[in-house]
Amino acid sequence: MEQFTLKIAVPAEHIRNVFGEYDSYVRKIERELMVTIVNRDEGIKITGAQQQVRQAERVLHNLLDLSLRGNQIQEQNVNYTLEMSYENKEDALVEIDSDMICHTVNGKPVKPKTLGQKQYVDAIREHMITFGLGPAGTGKTYLAMAMAITAFKNDEVGRIILTRPAIEAGEKLGFLPGDLQSKVDPYLRPLYDALYQIMGAESFTKNVEKGLIEVAPLAYMRGRTLDNAYIILDEAQNTTPAQMKMFLTRIGFGSRVIVTGDASQKDLAPDMPSGLDVALRVLRRVEEIAFCELTSRDVVRHPLVQKIVKAYEAYEESGNARKAAAEKSRRAPAGRQENNRRERRGARQRVSDKW
Repeated sequence: MEQFTLKIAVPAEHIRNVFGEYDSYVRKIERELMVTIVNRDEGIKITGAQQQVRQAERVLHNLLDLSLRGNQIQEQNVNYTLEMSYENKEDALVEIDSDMICHTVNGKPVKPKTLGQKQYVDAIREHMITFGLGPAGTGKTYLAMAMAITAFKNDEVGRIILTRPAIEAGEKLGFLPGDLQSKVDPYLRPLYDALYQIMGAESFTKNVEKGLIEVAPLAYMRGRTLDNAYIILDEAQNTTPAQMKMFLTRIGFGSRVIVTGDASQKDLAPDMPSGLDVALRVLRRVEEIAFCELTSRDVVRHPLVQKIVKAYEAYEESGNARKAAAEKSRRAPAGRQENNRRERRGARQRVSDKW
C-alpha cells in the first residue's frame, strides 16, 4: 500500500498536552488508526494510508483546539475524539467545550464532555422536567447538580431540593445510630459530595441553615407543593411506581425537575416494578418532558469504567438472548402438542362424518 505523509504544525507549548505523558496519547492514536506520528522541528509528521492519515490529522487538530482553549487533555478526550472521528463528528467537540455551566469551588470548569451530555444539558435548559438515563459515570447527577446550582446563583429559582430513595444497595445495614438526619445521610452522601465540590462546604452549610438547600429522602416529599425550586431526584430506578407518581405531582409553579437513574442498577425486590420504568412508558408522549438516554460512550470517569460498563452490557445482552431462546424452545413443544391435538380432533371428525 502506498504510504502517504502529511505535516501539521503544533505550537511547542502545547506538544506535551496533546501528546500526553510519555507520548501515550499519540501512541494510542497510532495503534487505533495504524499510522506513524513523529515530532520533528519542522512540525508533526503523520505517515500511513491516506484515509487514516487524514483521520489522524483531524483528531490531532481537535485535541489541539481543546488545548488552545485551556483544557488539560485527558485520556477520555482522546478516546472520545477517536470515536467521533469515525462518524466525522469530531468538529462538534469544540462546540461541546464552549458550553460552560459553572466553575467548582477550586476554579475547575464544569461543562459537558460528550455529545450525549451536551444534549442532556440542553434538554434541562429547555424543559420543565428532564429524565437523565444511563450507566454509571455518565455525569447524570453531577451535571444536574451543576445546572441547579447555576440557576440558584442566578436567582432563577429560590431553592434547591435534592432527594433520592433511602434504599440499601443489595445489603441490609440494620439500624443506624444517631438522630434521623444521621440515619439518612449515608444514602445521600453522593449528593453532598457534588454539592461540596461545586458550591463549597461553607456556602452549602449556610444555605442549608437558611433552608435554601434541602437534601432529604424521597419519603419526605409527600404532601408538599414545591414552588420556585430546582428539584433533583437521584437513583430513580429504586423508586416504586407510587413514589414516582407522588414525586412528579409535587411540582409547583416556577420549578424545574431532573430525574436521574440507571435501569441496570435496581436495588428493589425482584418482584417490585421500578417507578422509573413505569414513568418512561407512561410519560413518553408528554411534550413538556424530555428523555435523555446516555450510553457507555458518555462515560467520563476512568477509561476502565467505560470498559466495565461495556462488558456488563454485552453480558446482559447475551443473557437476554439466552432467555429468549430458552423461552422459544419451551413454547415449541407446547405448540406441537396443540397441533397434534388438533390433528386428532380432525381425524375423529372425519371418521364421524364418514359414518
